[in-house]
Amino acid sequence: MSDLTSFIAGLPKAELHVHHVGSASPRIVAELAARHEGSSPVPADPELLAKYFEFRDFAHFIEIYLSVVDLIRDAGDVRLLTYEIGRELSRQQVRYAELTITPFSSVRRGIPAPAFCEAIEDARAGARRDFGVDLAWCFDIPGEAGLPAAEETLRIALEERPDGLISFGLGGPEIGVPRAQFKPYFDQARAAGLHSVPHAGETTGPETIWDAIRSLGAERIGHGIAAAQDERLMAYLAEHQIPLEVCPTSNLRTRAVADLAGHPIATLAAAGVPLSVNSDDPPMFGTTLEQEYAVAAELLKLDAAGVAGLARAAVHHSFLPAGGKATLLAEIDTYTAAHAL
Repeated sequence: MSDLTSFIAGLPKAELHVHHVGSASPRIVAELAARHEGSSPVPADPELLAKYFEFRDFAHFIEIYLSVVDLIRDAGDVRLLTYEIGRELSRQQVRYAELTITPFSSVRRGIPAPAFCEAIEDARAGARRDFGVDLAWCFDIPGEAGLPAAEETLRIALEERPDGLISFGLGGPEIGVPRAQFKPYFDQARAAGLHSVPHAGETTGPETIWDAIRSLGAERIGHGIAAAQDERLMAYLAEHQIPLEVCPTSNLRTRAVADLAGHPIATLAAAGVPLSVNSDDPPMFGTTLEQEYAVAAELLKLDAAGVAGLARAAVHHSFLPAGGKATLLAEIDTYTAAHAL
C-alpha cells in the first residue's frame, strides 16, 4: 500500500452521491438473490454476479440496476440493505453520507410507504449507534417512470417526511427525460424545505444542466461533467457556487467517458467549478469511495494535502448543519496534521 493510498484509507470523509440499491455489496445482493431465487434474473453466485455487473452502456446499466431494485421486496429487505450500507461506509472512514433513495420503486412493489420510511429510519439509527455513520436521505424521482413517479415521490416525501430526509432528486436516464417537466414537483419540495439535487449532464450535454438550474433550482448537480463543454456554464457554476457531484469510475463504466485519462474533472477544477468526489453505485462499478479519491488524486495531480482538500470540499458542499460540518472539518484537519506526507 502506498503512502497516499494509506492516507486516503484513514481520512475521515463525507459522501454526497451514492445510491441506496446501487450500494448493495455483492454479499447482500447474493443473499437477496438467493432469498428470491427463481423469480429474478440476478445470480446468487458471486462470480456470476461480477459478470452480471459488466455493463455495455448506460441503458444496460439501468436495466441491470432495476433488476437489483426488484430484489428489495419487503421492509426487512430495506432495513437490511440500509444498515449494511452504513457498515460498508464506516469501513472507509465515511462519517456522513447523503444516500439517494428511490422510494417509488419499493412502494410500487408493494412495500407501504410508512413501512419503507420506518425501515430506513431504523437502519439510520442503527448505523449511527453501531458504526458511527450519520446517514441522510435524498428521495429521488426515477426519471424513466415519468410524472406519476414524480407525484408519488413527492407525496411520500411530504406526507412521511422521515427525520433523515434533506433533499429531493431526479435520477435515471437523461436522454428522452427532459428536466423541465419536473419543475412543479421540485417547486413544492423546495417550498417544503428540501434541497434540490437533480442528476444532469452525465450522458447528455450542458443544456440539461442549464435546465436543472433554471427549472429545478438545483443547488448541487449529480454528475454534471458535460459542463466542461460550456465555458459560460462553468463560469456560472463557479460564480454561483453550484457544486458538481463527480463520480469518475461510474462515468467510465457507463461509457459516459471513453477512458479515465479523458475525464473532464481537471478541466472543471481548473475553471473553479466546486466539486466533490463520490462513488455513485460502488459495488456495481467495482469501486469504492477510497478508490475514487485515488483516481481523482491522479487526474488532478494531488498530494495528501490536496486529497484532504477534496474531503473538506465534500463537507462544505454537504447539507450537514453548521455544527456537524465544523466537527467533521476539525477531524479532517487533525488527521491531516498527524498523517500528512
